[in-house]
Amino acid sequence: MTATAVITRPAARRIALAAQGFGRPRPAAPGSRDVQRVMRTVGVVQIDSVNVVTRSQYLPFFSRLGAYDSTLLDALRDRAPRRLVEYWAHEASLVPTETWPLLDFRMRRAAVDSWGGMQRVVRDHRELVASVKAEVERRGPMTSREVEAALAHDAPRTRDEWGWNWSAVKNALEHLFWAGQISSAGRTAQFERRYAGLARVFPRSVLPLVADPEARPSAPDAVVALMRIAARAHGIGTERCFRDYFRLRPEQSGPALARLVGSGELLPVRVEGWRRPAYLHRDARRARRIEASALLSPFDSLVWTRERTRALFGFDFRLEIYTPAHRRVHGYYVLPYLFGDRLVARCDLKADRAAGALRVHRVTWEPDVAPEAASALDAELATMAAWLGLGGRVHRE
Repeated sequence: MTATAVITRPAARRIALAAQGFGRPRPAAPGSRDVQRVMRTVGVVQIDSVNVVTRSQYLPFFSRLGAYDSTLLDALRDRAPRRLVEYWAHEASLVPTETWPLLDFRMRRAAVDSWGGMQRVVRDHRELVASVKAEVERRGPMTSREVEAALAHDAPRTRDEWGWNWSAVKNALEHLFWAGQISSAGRTAQFERRYAGLARVFPRSVLPLVADPEARPSAPDAVVALMRIAARAHGIGTERCFRDYFRLRPEQSGPALARLVGSGELLPVRVEGWRRPAYLHRDARRARRIEASALLSPFDSLVWTRERTRALFGFDFRLEIYTPAHRRVHGYYVLPYLFGDRLVARCDLKADRAAGALRVHRVTWEPDVAPEAASALDAELATMAAWLGLGGRVHRE
């Protein structure tokens, strides 16, 4: 393929879908290896606290595997030897444990890049930060409230000082987590992080890199590795697409892109209708056909970049969770519906656990959708309702 090769938009769409794991049939009985395969394919899975359908990290695996046992994902994150760990990758995310050391450059900037409360606790209460770290390493995994209670017992302070108050402890924990000095051993049912020392979380295979920051890849090499993961997960995309996958800055992603192009891992191409230069991963699968039927999380990596989603699918998708109700167009928790190689509908859903049904508040179809898409969506909704423990019951409003 030459540097001036032109790829049609339908071909680019199929490449992107195959790269995201939609180019193969769902397994009949998904197991732990299938969950791990999806994680290797997408590279990073965003976490979000909204539980309208289910926690968002479970949905990308359902989209690609169908009705799998979600406790398999929990086990990969929560039980030794852990295969997944949480960190700030693309927002709060799950990544393979071997990806965590590649984010060292972000950890080193925790004191200046983090939010104000974290910076203040580091600046004003270094003793607290040290005490929190020691307590977590000694007793973890612990939630922030458990850390606060333990510190209040072990080192009581009067409240007319600053005390072991929850907000200060929480900010100290979050700083230490951002700085890579402690990690997360999972989440509670209430979505609270369970903080733990690094040695308790990471498997032996990566612990030498985790324990010794000086042994981790340099920032330029780490960014190249992250851009490589992003490019493989995209199959085809622009520099901006790859950069956004791990929330890199242009001054980081530009040199890394040049190295990947120079090594032949990325091939410059032109995609019909795209304004920006595009790059094809040399190992990208060029699928002739995609036969998918999948409801996607609003936080699915396939639709992270709005510009790319529009360019590939002609589908203008935006989150409306944080939009005032009277200004929402498609609903509160809207899942795009993938049929074949097109995003053909938006489904505003809610798992009504009290009523034992999946509520479909609204379905908005795109123009010129194949007639069979409606029955395929009905089947997918029923599969989701069964997977969520709602007896396969779907209530349309």
